Amino acid sequence: MKTLAIAPPSYSLPPATLAHTRHYMPVREGSADKPVLIFDAFARVDPADRLTVVWPVDVAADESETALLDVLLRDLGFLGRAESWVEAQRLTEWDGEINCVPGALSLDSETGELREPVGLIAPLPAADYADWRSETISSLGLTTTKPSKAKRQVLATLPERLIDALSLDTGDIQAARWNRPPGARVITYQRPNGCFAPNRRRTVGTRARMLRAQPTTARLALAGRPLPRMEDAVRIGELVRMAAMKQAEYLGEGIPPVLSGHELSGDSCHGHAFFLPEANDDGRIDHVLVHAADGLDSISLRALDRIVRLWQHEGAEWQVLLERYGQQEDFRDLAYMGSSAAWESATPYLHPWFCKRQFNTEDQIRRECHERGLPEPELLERLAAVRIKGRDRRPVHFHRFRTKRGLRQPDTQGSFWRLVFPEPVVGPLALGFGCHYGLGVYRRADCAQRNGPECPP
Repeated sequence: MKTLAIAPPSYSLPPATLAHTRHYMPVREGSADKPVLIFDAFARVDPADRLTVVWPVDVAADESETALLDVLLRDLGFLGRAESWVEAQRLTEWDGEINCVPGALSLDSETGELREPVGLIAPLPAADYADWRSETISSLGLTTTKPSKAKRQVLATLPERLIDALSLDTGDIQAARWNRPPGARVITYQRPNGCFAPNRRRTVGTRARMLRAQPTTARLALAGRPLPRMEDAVRIGELVRMAAMKQAEYLGEGIPPVLSGHELSGDSCHGHAFFLPEANDDGRIDHVLVHAADGLDSISLRALDRIVRLWQHEGAEWQVLLERYGQQEDFRDLAYMGSSAAWESATPYLHPWFCKRQFNTEDQIRRECHERGLPEPELLERLAAVRIKGRDRRPVHFHRFRTKRGLRQPDTQGSFWRLVFPEPVVGPLALGFGCHYGLGVYRRADCAQRNGPECPP
């Protein structure tokens, strides 16, 4: 199929959303198998949707190549991974719309946003492969009469024909230490921005258009042994924020204010991201909820998606995966989210201002609620402790300090509260000092007796 390798195709991508499974795989260590937790991530598409590959009109295969393509498509059983079953066929006519194209940055014609770049591996044109092969053999010194074993392995992966290079065994490519298959090139494609956003809708008409608002909430999953304790929520919240900002730096487009919380106007004081750790039934943090009322832009979502692990100086390390993201109402099944008139502390509340004779902790909570646009609580009840894995935990059991030096912290003790509002309030609800990093977090009162993050909406 030399003809199809001349120019890269464009794509019509169907709607998709990210998903994953988690399972343990046995890994041999010495004489025993050690179970290792594996994240298996994939993109979920509607089985009825089509992925269409479109070549430029000037790429015309002859009759024999067309017949060969039909045979290959007929026998194609999966695409990408063995469980991704497909049925493929060649279309003689197609009037759809292309939404993923090779080339430089471009604007989406429907949303006006920059498309998202992604690199794909494609074969070199046959003529270019011959030149590349000659240059590679010469530069690596493979023309010697008695090449070493390593050079012989490399030379075996440089056949004269492109089709033979594309048919190489993966083991041979790895043994020769290629960083990508010989005869391959990386082409940058521009796909729709946020094309994995969940709960997307389609309009009725000749063209399917995605109607979506900017996501406000994302959820990260943590894995490792042992998972961090809920008592260390503020430490994990700070770690995730630092990791997200570092990944945003690597993208080369600057750190979004929605992640850093810097360079914001007064009206957006709490519109930037909250990093709220969630505990499982064992009181261990297995998720971190990232919520920003001002919305998470594409750079922020890409930065969160790039976080693969967290680690502390003490040596603890955890794997991280972006589990899902969407609108606030998409997460109403979580204890931090949803709507309720009664909320109870999950982590200690630290009042953000110094207490005075007529400005105590209760007054500060009321003032914060007023500044956030929330109704004034009609009941403020101080709680002695919260329950974590069947044990009462007082504020002293929690880490209550940020790592940033020089911060003014009016409250170092902390307290737990039950807040009852005159009308339902939509979560997440986090108040006080360090509220953007896991302190002062509240959960719906109907979920307060449950340790896990999931709760009926």
